[in-house]
Amino acid sequence: MNNLRSTLAIVWRIAAPYFRSEDKWAGRGLLAAVIGSELAIVGITVLLNQWNSRFYNALQERNWDSFVYEIIYFSVLATIYTVIAVYQLYLNQWLQIRWRRWMTSQYLGEWLHRANHYRMQLQGDAADNPDQRMTDDVKLFVDRTLNIGVGLLSAIVTLASFVVILWTLSDAAPLHMFGRDLTFPGYLVWGALIYSVLGTVLTHLIGWPLVGLDYRQQQYEADFRFNLVRVRENSEQIALLRGEPAERERLLVRFGQVVENWLAIMTRTKKLTAFTASYSQASVIFPYILVAPAYFAEKIQLGGMMQTASAFSSVQGALSFFISAYRQLAEWQAVMNRLDGFEAGIVAANELASRADRIHVVEAGGDRTIDLKQLIVRLPNGTPLVSADGFHLRQDERTLLTGPSGSGKSTLFRAIAGIWPFGAGSIAIPANATLMMLPQRPYFPVGALHDAIVYPAEAGTFSSDQVRDALISVGLPRLAPRLAEEAHWNRMLSLGEQQRLGLARALLHAPQYLFLDEATASLDEPSEAELYRLLAEKMPSTTIVSIGHRSTLEAFHQRNIVLARDGDRFTLRNRAEGAEPL
Repeated sequence: MNNLRSTLAIVWRIAAPYFRSEDKWAGRGLLAAVIGSELAIVGITVLLNQWNSRFYNALQERNWDSFVYEIIYFSVLATIYTVIAVYQLYLNQWLQIRWRRWMTSQYLGEWLHRANHYRMQLQGDAADNPDQRMTDDVKLFVDRTLNIGVGLLSAIVTLASFVVILWTLSDAAPLHMFGRDLTFPGYLVWGALIYSVLGTVLTHLIGWPLVGLDYRQQQYEADFRFNLVRVRENSEQIALLRGEPAERERLLVRFGQVVENWLAIMTRTKKLTAFTASYSQASVIFPYILVAPAYFAEKIQLGGMMQTASAFSSVQGALSFFISAYRQLAEWQAVMNRLDGFEAGIVAANELASRADRIHVVEAGGDRTIDLKQLIVRLPNGTPLVSADGFHLRQDERTLLTGPSGSGKSTLFRAIAGIWPFGAGSIAIPANATLMMLPQRPYFPVGALHDAIVYPAEAGTFSSDQVRDALISVGLPRLAPRLAEEAHWNRMLSLGEQQRLGLARALLHAPQYLFLDEATASLDEPSEAELYRLLAEKMPSTTIVSIGHRSTLEAFHQRNIVLARDGDRFTLRNRAEGAEPL
């Protein structure tokens, strides 16, 4: 029961927000229509049960007029049933896509809010494969929630409708054994109840491992797909290293997990199907076995027997809802667990950005400097990496930051950008200041070259002439005619060309602070020097902070800072040996 309450709480927490959202009236209206359609279908099923008695009695009595009337009656009911069923499916699908659209939008917003997606990875990304969570899992959750919810409601209403009919038929067709009638009120109802409870218990005992197996299957499928994407994105490096055999082995290991888990699902499903199929077949004849003695004792007519069998099947089917839907329920449980884990990961990422023991990035007034006060940048495991106190990035001053690999240069940039929460101290940034970080490998969204260059600004922010001038300035005039061309630019261009495009982006946005994290490392020294002179000419009021290892960069910076080892961490110092920390 505790597990059931926990599951229902998760369902409510995930599902309820949509029906309280800005789309709530459309959602509630469609849900009401779907439920109303299901109730109408149950009502028609009740009428068809009563029709069974009259129709088969007409056949037994060879009553032509009654037979014709019942055929017409059935045709009308069947037509109404078909129309309702068609529109119920249509409305159900309409509700599904609206609900899924809203959930996807919410999850995307929360995942991308204030670099949550990045912090989730820093925490080990317990909610693995967010792409699957927001595609397959959301789709399955909406589909299974509606189908199982409506199916459960139908089972309850069907049970309430037919249990009275079946109880009444138990009196009309008394239990007849050994040549005499036995008084057993509602014996058909009790027979359906006992039959269904036994079936449900046995189904659960056989099928419960499917919940964990389904969860792991979705995880393994997503991991395999993710690694395939990784190979595609890094195909050039793999080809250069002749890494195809190694990648093939790695991918086959991942796929081996998919196959192994699938075989376990097959074995468990075979056992479950063997039982449920046997159970379903037995349920066809079980009501006839119960009522046959009364029929052969001429206590009821053929129509009564057929009506009793139909009512029994409806009651037994309603009571056996969990048996028929067990496979879907197992999958639904796995999907809920994954979405619950995804939401928990988002919450943890939000808490990481708002907890007290973090690096505080605050707005500062007055002068145009970035101040680092009592700053300690830590690794996610708590190990100190970089410390700085009283360090200033002065306005209009170009600063070069150097240090050994692994000393935390890029991590310090991340802390200044406000996306690295691990540590203590504060970073004061002038109010309304604009910062841009250019990494060694810049990101370009798949799409038109114009949009990729101006990212993250909207396409209309900069004119084609502005973008074309920026391309020519950074030495890429051959790309100027291709602004409307759509492509995967991170794959189409060399790393050096990508770095030039990154600098073109900086020229267009003209930030007040530009942080270059080895953003020209793939260019030759003359090209690098030319681009630094271009930045100085085109962006004279921009404060530039560079990470680099080439000594030639010193000529383009007025200040040279080094990260030097100081005990268990690195400290910012003047380039001159033995200088005090800045």
